[in-house]
Amino acid sequence: MSAGAIFQEALRVLVRQQLQEVSQRDVVATLEAGRPGPLAFTYAAGEDAGLPFQKLLTRATAIYFNFCAGNLADDLMDGECTYLSDPFRLGPCVQYILQSLCFRTLLEAELPPPTHTSVTQELLAAAGQQLIEVRTQQWSAQMFSQVAEGIASRQWSAYLQILWWDTPLSSRAVNVSMNAGLAGHVVKDISSADPRYTTLPEADKREIIARARIAAQALREEHLRCLDALLMTIDPVLQEAL
Repeated sequence: MSAGAIFQEALRVLVRQQLQEVSQRDVVATLEAGRPGPLAFTYAAGEDAGLPFQKLLTRATAIYFNFCAGNLADDLMDGECTYLSDPFRLGPCVQYILQSLCFRTLLEAELPPPTHTSVTQELLAAAGQQLIEVRTQQWSAQMFSQVAEGIASRQWSAYLQILWWDTPLSSRAVNVSMNAGLAGHVVKDISSADPRYTTLPEADKREIIARARIAAQALREEHLRCLDALLMTIDPVLQEAL
C-alpha cells in the first residue's frame, strides 16, 4: 500500500499536465517499468524521518520521476527498453517529460536553493559515471567502486537529501547513501551476474565483497527501519558470496 500510494500520486501528477493521450500512455508505461524500484524504500525512509503524509508523497514522487528517467536511459543504453514501441525515437522524449515532471514536483516540495544545488550536483555526478560505465571494457575493484559510487551512491545521495531535508535525518543522508549505494550495487550485480562483477579477478571480487560487508554493517548501525528492510535483501547475498 505504501509503495502504491507513491505510484498513484505520480499518475495523478501526470494526468494534471493534460498531455495528449499517446504521450501520457508512453509515460505511464515507463512508470510501470520502473516498479517496484525505490517506491517501498522511499516511503519507509520518509516515515522514519517523521514526514507528514503529503510531504512524503510529494518528495517521493519527485524522486520516482527521476528514477524512472534514469531507468529508461539505462534500458536504452542496454537495449532493454521493451515497453516502448519505438524505444530510440520515443525514449528520449519520455525521459525529457519525466525529468521535467521531477523538477516540477520538486518545486512543490519547497526545498531551499542550496539543497537544489546539492541534489543537482549529485545527479550530474551519477550521470557522468554512467558514461564511464558504458565505455569500460576491463573491470577492476577500483573501477567498480568508482562507478558504484557514481551511479548508485551519488544518485541515492540526491534522493535522500530531497526526502530527508528539514527532518532529524537530514545530516545522515549522504553517509547512508554512500553505504546503501555500494552494498546495493554489489548485491544487484552479483544477483544478476553482471559482467561488471563476473569478469573481475577473484582477488578483486573479494575486495569488493569486503567493502560491501563493511557498508552493510554501517547501515545496520544506523538503526533505521527502512535500512533494516533493505538489509534483508543485502545480507543473504553477501553472506553467500565467494
